[in-house]
Amino acid sequence: MADLFDIAGEEGGDGEDGAPRPLADLLRPRSLGEVIGQEHVLGPDAPLGVMLAQKSLGSLIFWGPPGVGKTTIARLLADETDLHFVQISAIFTGVPELRKVFEEAKLRRRTGRGTLLFVDEIHRFNKAQQDGFLPHMEDGTILLVGATTENPSFELNAALLSRSQVLVLERLSPADLERLVQRAEKALGKTLPLTGEARETLLEMADGDGRALLNLVEQISRWEVEGKVDPAALAKRLMRRAAVYDKAGDEHFNLISALHKSVRGSDPDAALYWLARMLKGGEDPRYLARRITRMAVEDIGLADPQAQAHCLQAWQTYERLGSPEGELALAQAVIYIALAPKSNAAYVAYKAAMREADRTGSLPPPKHIRNAPTKLMKDEGYGAGYAYDHDAEDGFSGQNYFPEGMKRLVAYEPVERGFERELKRRLDWFVKQRSRRGD
Repeated sequence: MADLFDIAGEEGGDGEDGAPRPLADLLRPRSLGEVIGQEHVLGPDAPLGVMLAQKSLGSLIFWGPPGVGKTTIARLLADETDLHFVQISAIFTGVPELRKVFEEAKLRRRTGRGTLLFVDEIHRFNKAQQDGFLPHMEDGTILLVGATTENPSFELNAALLSRSQVLVLERLSPADLERLVQRAEKALGKTLPLTGEARETLLEMADGDGRALLNLVEQISRWEVEGKVDPAALAKRLMRRAAVYDKAGDEHFNLISALHKSVRGSDPDAALYWLARMLKGGEDPRYLARRITRMAVEDIGLADPQAQAHCLQAWQTYERLGSPEGELALAQAVIYIALAPKSNAAYVAYKAAMREADRTGSLPPPKHIRNAPTKLMKDEGYGAGYAYDHDAEDGFSGQNYFPEGMKRLVAYEPVERGFERELKRRLDWFVKQRSRRGD
């Protein structure tokens, strides 16, 4: 994967062969101080700033979205530390190529020059290939700088992570993108023919990706228009950058977590936004229907017993209508559960019962509630003394239903919200009657 400003060349509009140079090449930083954004990594008191000041640069993993400068920073680190820069991509590099890189680095080291090996898409190497870097990192043959858009905790093996420092690179902020546009305008010698609102729209289209922004700026700089272009005209002429979303990757789990927590936090607007983000990213609506139903069970529970039914009906409606019409049913379910009273009392009670079942899993039921289909079982006392609750006062016998000798479990503790207020009133009555009748 190419990165922002990563094409070599000198100042000017054409390359050595006379071909026009991309705008990203023209604006490629010549020092770390020229890099836009990532101050939390590059600043004087930030990790890389401290390493460079102490001349103690170690192996690194850059984790961040596309177009934020991973390759550029790696290249400039090599310049700052006088290391030979070698770039490979895990997509196109196999074991033979890796061996060649390591051998060349060893020869270079014998002449007194170190090697900074930049590995793009490092998460695409399998475990064995990742392990192949370890001896060369440990003996100083290479200083590894890996780049990944995926969560290193899931995609890189523990041995590699233990020998590297993970630095998170962030998507460029609107202010960073505006600085990049101004730098581009200065290099081009012209101001983009955009209204103020259209300029803001342009930054939104880039979605934090500096490389995508420069590609858009390069297109706009070639337009021959009278006056300034407004947001509507801009949207017609340019395609918005596709949102970063991987249905099997880290962003998938980040967004479903955001949706779930927005529902739990009773914010229907935020919940709808994250639902829309996932649908726009191509998420399977059936997966969302399942997760929305789970939210109703886990975070609303018996505070609103209808919430689960609403979600199941929305799921069924989607199955009947399909996309895009059926997605509205999912949106309605999200609104309903976001505004429903919240309780996880049943969820907590279930987990408490499971823990107790693990602890006391071999204890038998008391004899009076065991099944007694044969004479032998009856002779053994199975079913003896069982009180039929419908024959008891108020339809409640108050008998013990836990194993003999087991301390009574208090698992379900309803909250004073929604329908659980009524359930709490009923539970309190049964607890009181059970105490009166001697359990």
